[in-house]
Amino acid sequence: MTDRTSPVTPLTVGIDVGGTNIRASVVDGDGEVLDTVQAPTPHSARALENALERAVHELRERHPIGAVGLAVAGFINADRSTVRFAPHLPWQDTPVAQRLTRRLDLPVILEHDANAAAWAEYRFGAAAGGHNVVLVAIGTGIGAALLIDGTLYRGSHGVAPELGHLQVVPDGRACPCGKRGCWERYCSGTALADTAIELLATDPVRSTVLAREVFRDPGSLTGRRVAGAAQDGDPIAVRAVADFARWLGLGLAFVSDIFDPDLVVIAGGVSSSAPLFLDEAREEYARAVTGAGHRPLARIRTTQLGEAAGMIGAAELARAVLVDTDPHPNHVAPTRR
Repeated sequence: MTDRTSPVTPLTVGIDVGGTNIRASVVDGDGEVLDTVQAPTPHSARALENALERAVHELRERHPIGAVGLAVAGFINADRSTVRFAPHLPWQDTPVAQRLTRRLDLPVILEHDANAAAWAEYRFGAAAGGHNVVLVAIGTGIGAALLIDGTLYRGSHGVAPELGHLQVVPDGRACPCGKRGCWERYCSGTALADTAIELLATDPVRSTVLAREVFRDPGSLTGRRVAGAAQDGDPIAVRAVADFARWLGLGLAFVSDIFDPDLVVIAGGVSSSAPLFLDEAREEYARAVTGAGHRPLARIRTTQLGEAAGMIGAAELARAVLVDTDPHPNHVAPTRR
């Protein structure tokens, strides 16, 4: 068995930089999380970078660290050094990798959080053995990642693929991106709650539990709450979940028509409720895909690594830089002070 502290399989840190919390983990060459620290996410760029530096230093006191990878929900430039825009973080056109490399004297890479999760699942989880893989991370919205022949596809400018903003309903529900009818407005945790509210408006007596909750505070209903009510047999919640499943299947049919993957991984917070909707989504996908009945279908699986996937993937991509196996080798190297 390989020594976890060996230079052949260096330990690296993967950091999930969320809008609420920072979670940083030491990860070994087998994708195992050895240690984790967590802190609230500050609201200024300087304070956030200070917090990231403290997290890495705390882990370095206990482990020999070779590189750092950050998983960020936002647009990352093509060489993975700059955050172009992150809606819940205080970075815009910010050379984050360069700044942290100066602070830490370690190689630092950035990665879109869905890409990082997809890489982790490909190396160690549900996507292992896949060739052309799509990961769909369903939470508040939809994040997505694409691997082609085992290589992450980021597009010409580092922002592909934005599958959650494919327009599936012309002039449909308004989306925070500025468009209307985006897939994530019908297939996300937020969409699940919105659908339940719409159904309650037309048939409130069918669901006394959800109706009372919405009457008290219309903004309090969440996708998680709707999924829980569906698990308990609430009729409105069951209908909302069925609508969600239909849109998931239709969306995956669109994705298959474009990319023809052999494997799709469903990740994100909503994936924990997959037993409620995945069978129906698979059936809708099989009906809706172009050439139904005359072509192979993608296998559809749920995440194996859960919420740790982004950290594990970011750490593994950072490790690839150290051992020269990175298929996209652009990164910021440390400068000795």
